[in-house]
Amino acid sequence: MKRSFIYLGVAGILITTAPCATAQIKLNSKGIGALGKGVKAVTFSDADAAKLASEAVAYMDTHNTVAGENDPYTIRLKKLFAKHQNEGGLKLNFKVYKVSDINAFACADGSVRVFSSLMDIMTDDELLGIIGHEIGHVANKDSRDAVRSAYKREALTDAASSQSGVVNTLSESQLGAFAGALLDSKYSRKQESEADDFAYSFMKQHNYKVTALASAFNKLADMDKSSGAKKSKSEKMLSSHPDSAERAAKVLEKAKKDGLAG
Repeated sequence: MKRSFIYLGVAGILITTAPCATAQIKLNSKGIGALGKGVKAVTFSDADAAKLASEAVAYMDTHNTVAGENDPYTIRLKKLFAKHQNEGGLKLNFKVYKVSDINAFACADGSVRVFSSLMDIMTDDELLGIIGHEIGHVANKDSRDAVRSAYKREALTDAASSQSGVVNTLSESQLGAFAGALLDSKYSRKQESEADDFAYSFMKQHNYKVTALASAFNKLADMDKSSGAKKSKSEKMLSSHPDSAERAAKVLEKAKKDGLAG
């Protein structure tokens, strides 16, 4: 039986169907100070974001069931993305979480995590489109900005590092607070649309079926409708996303213009 995902990250597609409940980690804010206005955002580099994201993902990997090397989910994902270890200037690493939630995300350090329940409902081409979208968030620096924003909101730094702009390694309790801050982060509709454009270009560049991106969005739209009024916290986060059906229509319109709708 699959467990629900224990959150410690930002999700781009992010949809959970009823009655799947989302498990929440217990956030421990002990030792976290008030917002440090001295944090120098301008010195928060891509490397800083990757460092923090790497710590968060490592922590998350230990708190969720990761599919093993010989697991059919891992074998399928590796087959799909064997030639995409480097994409958009990013060095990527992929893992599957065997959980009941339906989701996928990518982090600023190049970590891509795909949930087995998402793989259960998507075709190979649809998965390529969805993960292409998540990679787009990293390539477009959305993931970096989300990490920076969460870091600042939680003031994960002491007075000395605040003034110097140095990003510290996070403690166990700080990772919990950081998880909550990341969970509350949202991509704007503009960022989501730009990530959709990246996914389309990714599919087109590699000669994948671009219309599969549209069918993936339509599946998400159908799932959103079927969930009705009883939406989980993760479903409510979709409010920052463009309507899934509209996203699908936009992809199909592009495909027709490019002669790829057939």
